Amino acid sequence: MDIVVKGRKTEVPERFRKHVAEKLKLEKIQRLDGKVISLDVEVSKEPNPRQADRCDRVEITLHSRGPVIRAEASASDPYAALDMAADKLDARLRKQHDKRVVRRGARRTPAAEVPDAVPGVATLYPDGEPVPTAESDGVPTKKIGSLEVKGDGPLIVREKTHVASPMSLDQALYEMELVGHDFYLFVDSETKEPSVVYRRHAYDYGVIHLNTDPMVAEAQSPAAGDTLGG
Repeated sequence: MDIVVKGRKTEVPERFRKHVAEKLKLEKIQRLDGKVISLDVEVSKEPNPRQADRCDRVEITLHSRGPVIRAEASASDPYAALDMAADKLDARLRKQHDKRVVRRGARRTPAAEVPDAVPGVATLYPDGEPVPTAESDGVPTKKIGSLEVKGDGPLIVREKTHVASPMSLDQALYEMELVGHDFYLFVDSETKEPSVVYRRHAYDYGVIHLNTDPMVAEAQSPAAGDTLGG
């Protein structure tokens, strides 16, 4: 694994480069993530005198066969910023490492098997949703696929709405690993369209992008010349 130190609009002295090699212990990093490919350290300086207390910024980017991990920090000098960024990187590496150990060492119990494994727990549908034991109005609710049917109908569809900030694909992969899910729905910062990243095999990932069909959008829009109010 290589460590690449570069400056953005600033010179990086040789003394700082040596300090980076001493601070970022390669053996320790490789113990936490054995699939690391490279480590980039970028140093930049804020010329605004009003930001003298955080004028030096250090960003560490770790590339591996898994998700990209980034850590950054700003301080009054590059050495302090490096120390802070290195601590953040170490914490994120440890979190990822612990997740991998837990995932390999323990078998996850499917939601449908929880009632058998834990006595007294509520009965669950295969997707993890609880099965109602009784309805207040005495009308039973049954599950049909991903939908709930109350009595003979009508269908009751569970809906959830989340507020999402646009993000890059790398950030979406990182967020998916943090929450420990096998997929992550996000808004792509480049296309501003919804997309999904998902885990395939081992450290392989897939991504699904959605694009609005222009013909459908045109068909659903008001006809040319139409005005509100007739």
